[in-house]
Amino acid sequence: MGPTATGKTDLAIYLHERINSEIISVDSAMVYRGLDIGTAKPSKELLKKFPHHLVNVCDPAEIYSAARFQKDAYLAINEIHNRGKIPILVGGTGLYFRALEYGLDKLPEADYGIRTTIEAEAEVKGWVYMHDKLSKIDPDSASRIDRNDTQRIQRALEVYEITGNTLTELTATPEKRPFEFPIKKFILFPNDRIELHKRVKQRFIKMLEIGLVKEVESFYNRNDLTPDLPSMRLVGYRQIWKYLDNQITYMEMQERSIIATRQLAKRQMTWCRTEKNAEWHNPYKSGVFQEILNNLK
Repeated sequence: MGPTATGKTDLAIYLHERINSEIISVDSAMVYRGLDIGTAKPSKELLKKFPHHLVNVCDPAEIYSAARFQKDAYLAINEIHNRGKIPILVGGTGLYFRALEYGLDKLPEADYGIRTTIEAEAEVKGWVYMHDKLSKIDPDSASRIDRNDTQRIQRALEVYEITGNTLTELTATPEKRPFEFPIKKFILFPNDRIELHKRVKQRFIKMLEIGLVKEVESFYNRNDLTPDLPSMRLVGYRQIWKYLDNQITYMEMQERSIIATRQLAKRQMTWCRTEKNAEWHNPYKSGVFQEILNNLK
């Protein structure tokens, strides 16, 4: 696990070639068919050579949840074990890892009407105001959620709007299914933030060069997709949709996408810092993949 642009897929393939294993993607973006360039999905050729479970499992019009991931991942893990192999789980979606390792609380499904209303208020008043609002409704959750963690602030407010109960109340008596298997956890965590930002920028510009705008345009022209769907709210896709809708210029789209990707990496790093029982490795260090393989042995 680890933030974006740290070589997680490369590591998974490196280990897979040296271990009797199969790869499971833990990525909330790669589940969508057709979202290839902007999600840094492995190429069709690479997926054919090194199959990944839970890649291309649903249409962009669908909503894929952590609960669905938990169910699908368990199925894949058991199948892999039955074949006498080791599952390698790789990705940057911390919530999915957490759902698998610790189980999920019984919370309501997302309500995208309410979510859109919350986002509209946040756009006008800012996320600091929304965090303060959450503090008055659910001080316990607000104390656990960082002011910059917009996704979790939004979810806590959404749960309250849907149920009339706070997140703290609903998770007080959880019915969870903890993970049944031993785990070896590796986190690719860059020591050099400047290097990470440089790679994020280079990668996004490369995505534009190989046709990301055209990829998003194919979804923009579909009648059944809207910018409020989770698939179209992904980093890069959201900004390009606005560009295609003539809301922003090409240069604004590029700059906003790079900034949003950096912010995503920051949130992922914040999440990684809370992980327990993990080994931390600098992804930009020479020989790091061999080092991780040696630790596995």
